[in-house]
Amino acid sequence: MDGILNVYKPQGITSFAVVARVKKFCGTKRVGHAGTLDPMATGVLPVMLGGATRFLNYIADSDKGYRATFSLGITTDTLDITGNILSQSSVDASPQDVENVLEKFRGNIMQTPPMFSAKSVDGVRLYDLARQGVEVERKPCPVEIKRLELIEASADDNRYVIDVLCSKGT
Repeated sequence: MDGILNVYKPQGITSFAVVARVKKFCGTKRVGHAGTLDPMATGVLPVMLGGATRFLNYIADSDKGYRATFSLGITTDTLDITGNILSQSSVDASPQDVENVLEKFRGNIMQTPPMFSAKSVDGVRLYDLARQGVEVERKPCPVEIKRLELIEASADDNRYVIDVLCSKGT
């Protein structure tokens, strides 16, 4: 079987687990995915089957789009909603204040990957190392934020939604 599937990856499973399920379901040995979503992320994961796997690099190297929700004033040990809350504080930030900060992230920037990310170091995902309590040095990498838009703003509970179009590896 040859082709490209757009698979919705639910929260709680890895991109590799999605590929394993597709292999089993389709009975195809040559299966690969274009990019990696963190286990806590949900979204479309392009999966190539058979001869279509030769196009993996083309898709994996292309830009990516994300919608993210974040809350100000909460710090967790994983830097996301899956972690234990380490601290909470009140924040007095208007949507315009958030927009002003977003401006600093647009364009070509250097980004240090967080420990809880899908980036690999010596073949091991950072999030796997972080869950083992291992922290490794991460070097800042150049990335491009092509579009960064504030979609929703709720200053009452400091919850914001952004859309991001970015280069591979962001």
